[in-house]
Amino acid sequence: MSAELGTNLKISVFGQSHSEEIGVKAEGLPKGGKIDLQRLERFMERRAPGRNRFSTARREPDKIIFKSGITDGVLNGEPLLAVIKNTDVKSGDYNLDIPRPGHADYTAYLKYAGNNDMRGGGQFSGRLTAPLCIIGGICMQLLEKEGIYFGAHALEIHGVRDESFDAVNTEKELFKAVDEKDFPVIDDNRGKKMKAEIDRARENGDSVGGIIECAVTGLPGGLGGPLFEGLEGELARGIFGVPAVKGIEFGAGFEAAKMYGSENNDGFYYDGDTVKTYTNNHGGLLGGITDGMPLTFRAAIKPTPSIAKEQKSVSLSKKENTVFCVKGRHDPCIVQRAVPVLQAVTAAVIYDMFLNIG
Repeated sequence: MSAELGTNLKISVFGQSHSEEIGVKAEGLPKGGKIDLQRLERFMERRAPGRNRFSTARREPDKIIFKSGITDGVLNGEPLLAVIKNTDVKSGDYNLDIPRPGHADYTAYLKYAGNNDMRGGGQFSGRLTAPLCIIGGICMQLLEKEGIYFGAHALEIHGVRDESFDAVNTEKELFKAVDEKDFPVIDDNRGKKMKAEIDRARENGDSVGGIIECAVTGLPGGLGGPLFEGLEGELARGIFGVPAVKGIEFGAGFEAAKMYGSENNDGFYYDGDTVKTYTNNHGGLLGGITDGMPLTFRAAIKPTPSIAKEQKSVSLSKKENTVFCVKGRHDPCIVQRAVPVLQAVTAAVIYDMFLNIG
């Protein structure tokens, strides 16, 4: 299985949750870019499973094996090929005859005529976001050299809400501070309440979802284009490629539907020779094109569908209704692990557009 993203930077992700390895191929990275591999490993650790009680007990080191494209930490101009070994799989935990509610088991069964790999979700698993973090982490480092910085945090988990980024004056120092935390929130006290919600769901054999807020600062104006070339559309395509994402909104998003035009419009002003806006309901995008203000968006993450509670399903072989409990090791909440994934995808999409400049 291979999924592709990008035009100038062509990204392919391959593998399944329980295959021997998973990986990414990226064509279009310029030669000469120096990558801090230790920093990239730390970025990968933020997404990796088995780090604390809030994630799955599956433990994967997620060590990157570069096959081509990088030499001694420097991009060499060849297609980048990197893989990660799957070392802690328990395929016997999965009943391949009963599709799990909330998963892609049944729709994949329809599409692939029963030949899909249902173990751990196969190619539809969140496990495939690990290779995305490889290429996204590289793009983040390349774009930081251009003064572009990426931030994200768990804005909400099961109704418990964190502070929001300042849509007008968000600083890279806050991004870094959140990235370095074990639990990615701005307000640690609210983070404790989120953890309590996750613990409560886990103890009840259930799961919870939430909202991730992302922001990008330092973007030049002019990235994107009209209609189908808009940056919103490109980002939405990438973000919806992340399993469990069920919605996305930019700037004020759906709240804009409640406003008057006079409230929603962001007035312009000159700051020296730079045009800025007093507010940022547009989220840094007008007509699908960046205007130099921070890019802001939020993505809704559904509750982890694998839960210990008894659920209704069907037996595909017997063609009859049944009830069952999902076995295996699963996250009671994936929001906190998905935070770096959304940063990675955002960086990859923006770097793809950034390559159009000049």
